Amino acid sequence: MSSLVPHSVTKVFLAVLLLGVFFIATTSLHAQSAPGAASPGAAAPGTDTTGAGATGAGGAPAAEPTTLTQLFVQGGPVMYALTIASVCVVWFTGEGFYTLRVGKLAPKAVIARLREAFSTGNYQEAWNICQSNKCFMCNVLAAGLERIGRGKDAVEFAIEETAMRESTVLRTNTTYLSVIGVVSPMIGLTGTVWGMIKAFHTLGQNGITDPSKLAGNIGEVLVATASGLLVAIPAFVFFYILRARATTAILFSESQVYRLLDEVPFEQLVGVRIGENFSADQAGKLRSARSGTSQKVSRTVTTNCPSCNAPITVGTTPCPNCGTVLDWGS
Repeated sequence: MSSLVPHSVTKVFLAVLLLGVFFIATTSLHAQSAPGAASPGAAAPGTDTTGAGATGAGGAPAAEPTTLTQLFVQGGPVMYALTIASVCVVWFTGEGFYTLRVGKLAPKAVIARLREAFSTGNYQEAWNICQSNKCFMCNVLAAGLERIGRGKDAVEFAIEETAMRESTVLRTNTTYLSVIGVVSPMIGLTGTVWGMIKAFHTLGQNGITDPSKLAGNIGEVLVATASGLLVAIPAFVFFYILRARATTAILFSESQVYRLLDEVPFEQLVGVRIGENFSADQAGKLRSARSGTSQKVSRTVTTNCPSCNAPITVGTTPCPNCGTVLDWGS
């Protein structure tokens, strides 16, 4: 997991860079759409020839288009936190759609190889396949295979425990989407309240000289609230989509694990150790299990009497044929 951290940081940096390019491009487009300079010898539409400045209909000053950068500045310092939150939403959503899918958690090619190994009773080979193909299904199955010699109950307990741990890790970033969806409106509201306090403080010092200016200031501080909702709504939507997607993929992967373990003869594999401690002795036990031969020795073992060479059950004394007292030791 730690080897993926630099790669993830690089992707986050690229996402932030793309967001910055988007801001610059949007600002440039708004700047190009603004009224240009008048051509020589002719007055531009809506321009006062006396040099008083641009005017619109009825002599009112022409309104300049508001760029995305200006909205960002109007929202206040909280816009930086909301920008980071929006980048996280994009990142966690993209990662969720890539990771939380059946093909990633339980690849078909790996399932086919595992079925072949289980059909031949080569459980050590199945464990090796799981180690070389790190995914949700392989991690869960490997934990069960390592306890295959302890009985079916131990295997199922290991599978349930590992599946719970692995699914929690998989859903971590999806949970963060829910956190962002809850916190973002609060961040935006904080910026709005702070802006309102500043506006009314200025009003208390200077008085109401221009009510329209006060209304404009109030409209500007509401940008923070709108931005918080703009981040929170997609975060919640993708949270519920990815949660359902994760549940479907995890349940499918777990069902494949239990299907592979359905035909395992646990009673014949008692004492077998699968995993890193696998040895030639364990291989012999697996071969015996595949051939259907039990590892248990019969209690009624027979041998020959040392005196009359007649067949005799081990532990019998005296010999029923010749009457010789036999010492079988301890």
